Amino acid sequence: MRAGVVPLARVLAGWGVTANSLTIAGVILNAGVAALIAAGSFPASGILLLVVNALDLLDGALARSSGRANAFGAFLDSTLDRYAEAVVFVGLMVWFASQSNLRGELFAVVALVGSLMVSYTRARAEGLGLHGEIGFFARPERVIALAVGLILAAVPALAWALEAVVALLAVLTNLTAVQRGWYVWQQTRADTTAHPPVPARDGGSDRRG
Repeated sequence: MRAGVVPLARVLAGWGVTANSLTIAGVILNAGVAALIAAGSFPASGILLLVVNALDLLDGALARSSGRANAFGAFLDSTLDRYAEAVVFVGLMVWFASQSNLRGELFAVVALVGSLMVSYTRARAEGLGLHGEIGFFARPERVIALAVGLILAAVPALAWALEAVVALLAVLTNLTAVQRGWYVWQQTRADTTAHPPVPARDGGSDRRG
């Protein structure tokens, strides 16, 4: 899928469009999606969610195509992606609140926390020099699942589907975060087994920060 956006990325690079501008545009457009969700605009919000989040694939390819990939761009992309995802969940909370659906609000809050923790566990693992990109509910899966729920919510007989999808997100995002934590623990355990700590000498200490 990422390879498929390379030709478009090259065209945009030729027009002078920057990856950072796409990243910023993604946050703004996701805020628009959140507003549509809060207003109960289904299925438009679901379709727009899919279109807007295609930018998440495009900005990295654009940075590479233009030769402007750098550390700050990667940092900006990761940071604003979290804001983009969070604002959509805020839109869900507002919608459920307008329907006096406390259960849906709680599901949305838990799903938001889980989604952020999925990203955090990967970032923290990679910051420690470990692998963290595993799990069955990373961001692409979350976007697709939520978009399906928003689209189905347009059908009166399937209005319950949105709450069901958000409940599913609440469970699977947190399970994915736990899965990544377990994977990191396995890596650190393997490293300790391969390189056991040297026992402290008499009178010394083995304190670790």
